[in-house]
Amino acid sequence: MPADATPPDDTAGGSDVIAGAGPVARPGERATVRLREGASEEPPRYAPEWLELREGADAAARSLDLLDPLRIRLANLPGRASGGLAVHDLGCGTGSMGRWLAPRLDGAQHWVLHDRDPYLLHFAAVASPRAAADGSRITVETRRGDVARLTPDALTGASLVTASALLDVLTREEIDTLADACAGAGCPALLTLSVAGRVDLTPSDPLDAEIAEAFNAHQRRGGLLGPDAVTAACEAFSERGATVKVNPSAWRLGPAESALTAQWLRGWVGAAVEQRPELRERADRYLQQRLAACEAGELSVVVHHSDLLALARPTGGAS
Repeated sequence: MPADATPPDDTAGGSDVIAGAGPVARPGERATVRLREGASEEPPRYAPEWLELREGADAAARSLDLLDPLRIRLANLPGRASGGLAVHDLGCGTGSMGRWLAPRLDGAQHWVLHDRDPYLLHFAAVASPRAAADGSRITVETRRGDVARLTPDALTGASLVTASALLDVLTREEIDTLADACAGAGCPALLTLSVAGRVDLTPSDPLDAEIAEAFNAHQRRGGLLGPDAVTAACEAFSERGATVKVNPSAWRLGPAESALTAQWLRGWVGAAVEQRPELRERADRYLQQRLAACEAGELSVVVHHSDLLALARPTGGAS
């Protein structure tokens, strides 16, 4: 998720940041999720250590209230009686979405894991769950491809498309492409943990709002939607006939999550400084004070996200 962008090494505290803790963009490169088939090898943009660190907070944040309407739709998909679910997980990372969702759904499931990073794909496949909620078998396969080139054909037979922390690193065109593919395949989409552009820190600090504003501007660079992504996705799926539901899914970080909070703080402040270099001196002091409060167990943070469920009109080709 872009809220976790790694600060440059010369930002205060930067030397302690897990490499790849969030999108790591080279100068002039937009931080988006690449899933291009046959792409040249690139350094991982998300470190497994960071994805592991945030997995518990992600799991606690995702909206359980969206699961009942999803289960009802999945139970009534054409062809469901003759086979299990085929789930496509876009930008799967280490597979945390599958570990959270698969055991909460009944019936046999085949998960197709998409990511640009072969190491993450291997990790996700190895660590995937093996049994559904009712004990049915779960199988997995991995694919490398490009979310911007996703087509209905790529989702042939799909029962469900999932993604976590993906929408906010897409452009409007890429979200339209995703909505087109889901509509063409007639499958629902559960897209979780998109940044909402709001952060609450307790105790508060006069610089909180300025850092947040600079960070949000950073997330919109290069045509990315950042905190505007959920609104754009709602419009895109609705325009294609889907019923869309959105629920909050905030991280709520207290003393027990201090390691995650510290990493998030470094990335959040680092992105703000990258966007507005004139903030650096004040931001360095701010970050050191916040990290000290975090270490002392005196800081709590709410990072607001949204989960989106889009129920596309089923087609005869959906399984």
